[in-house]
Amino acid sequence: MKKVTRSILQELNNLSWTKDKESLIATTGHNLIESTINLFQKISEQYSDEEAMELERRFINSVRTGDPKKFRRGITKIKESKTYRR
Repeated sequence: MKKVTRSILQELNNLSWTKDKESLIATTGHNLIESTINLFQKISEQYSDEEAMELERRFINSVRTGDPKKFRRGITKIKESKTYRR
């Protein structure tokens, strides 16, 4: 008889969303905030102060408007400007 196993993704999908919504939302929010802080630190290390502020602004606007392309365009714009300066 074949043993049936499930992936961790299947297990996560089977978790009851209504079981503990508040805890799940709080944990997810906490993780997203920590990730954003880490991202901003990496941006500050990688880019000039002016570029970092622009990327942070674009990131926040992307989240607010639900358009991740805004952040991507900012990175592309900075890359292109660095290429033209060389």
